[in-house]
Amino acid sequence: MSLTVLATGPLTTVQDLGRPGQAALGIGRSGVCDRASAGLANRLVGNPTDAAVLEVTFGGLAVRAEADLLVVTTGARCPGAPHAAPTVLRRGQELRLGPPASGLRSYLAVRGGIDVPPVLGSRATDLLAGLGPAVVATGDVLPVGTPVDPAPGVDLAPVPEPATGEVAVAVLPGPRADWFGDPGWAALTGQAWTVTSESNRVGLRLDGAPLERLRTGELPSEGMVRGALQVPPSGLPVLFLADHPVTGGYPVIGYVSDADVDTCAQLRPGQTLRLRAR
Repeated sequence: MSLTVLATGPLTTVQDLGRPGQAALGIGRSGVCDRASAGLANRLVGNPTDAAVLEVTFGGLAVRAEADLLVVTTGARCPGAPHAAPTVLRRGQELRLGPPASGLRSYLAVRGGIDVPPVLGSRATDLLAGLGPAVVATGDVLPVGTPVDPAPGVDLAPVPEPATGEVAVAVLPGPRADWFGDPGWAALTGQAWTVTSESNRVGLRLDGAPLERLRTGELPSEGMVRGALQVPPSGLPVLFLADHPVTGGYPVIGYVSDADVDTCAQLRPGQTLRLRAR
């Protein structure tokens, strides 16, 4: 069983839940950016939650089934595919995802999972580290695994669409919040930040009034995690996503609540983000 890739759109990668627990070896976790949407996709076709899926950025993916396959899409709703509704794609039938009206990342799950060879225990493509399968390309034939769990028999999962306007998420103080003091924390949480076009799977780059440090000097590299808000010399925060670096040398002023990072993974360039102190 397999899928043949006819078009990839701006970016399509194979992703699962990544490589946890290896940061001490210099290996980041990576994995899906929106874990909730990817997990839902897998559950809808009866896969384990760690089965590999296709993460599609802003639509454009086209595939052909080389056998009868049960498929589903979740995350950003793309025209051309039943959304959150498992569908049988017959042998020779094509599935084409148009650009979504809201959100950025869609997930295509196939019953049995995308069965490319794992690298260091995961099928996730880490774009920063260059680990895992290559970025999906036109002409690729992606093998599909053998189902191990029964199909759930769900026709439709009624889930909300990703937001189109301003999004607010919870933020907690980070280990270097004292480098910015109360004025910096007030500036971080008191304005709407704009997501820039330089954002990617590594992180969201935010634009707004720069944060000012109360202290200068160099900071030894420290461990980084998903959801960290790192502030480079420009004063404009970077919110780390799935392919974040393992370490970093700029101060972390705060952390976005873990569940809210999935929401942030669906933000498009131009959308605004408010960080609410918690």
